[in-house]
Amino acid sequence: MDTVAEGPRPDGGSEATGEEWRPVQPALLRMRRLVLALWAAPLVLVAAGLPPLLGAAAWALPAVPLLGAALWGWRALGRNWRSWRYLERDDDLLISRGVLWRQLTVVPYGRMQLVEVTSGPLDRRFGLARLQLHTAAAATDATIPGLSPAEAERLRDRLTELGEARSAGL
Repeated sequence: MDTVAEGPRPDGGSEATGEEWRPVQPALLRMRRLVLALWAAPLVLVAAGLPPLLGAAAWALPAVPLLGAALWGWRALGRNWRSWRYLERDDDLLISRGVLWRQLTVVPYGRMQLVEVTSGPLDRRFGLARLQLHTAAAATDATIPGLSPAEAERLRDRLTELGEARSAGL
């Protein structure tokens, strides 16, 4: 079972109400940091190593901002990962994300039309799945990345069941 995210709720409330926000898996952070390292490392190595080989060592200075950007990205990925959480309530699902621009998505169970679980090759390598909720509203962006496949399937089945029960009266 996943651990409960600690700290304040995204809407500014406290955890004192007994609501248990569930975080995404740590493997999501590892996967995203690996992708960052695979993109940044060659750029930094070329920017730092090629000029000295060509006899112009002073031209290796552009590697410093590249390295700084990679380190900033490393930290930003950690903060972004910690911001992702979700909460199953009686009538709706809350999805919270974002560091600078916090976003709280509320999906009423009765409005759900389709719940799908996807997992790409990299996701599968890290044991992850993504849950995507589709509603009647075209602008709904209800996605939860970084779930374990078992949790994604459990959540899909539960949301589908609740969605069918809530939409029966429509």
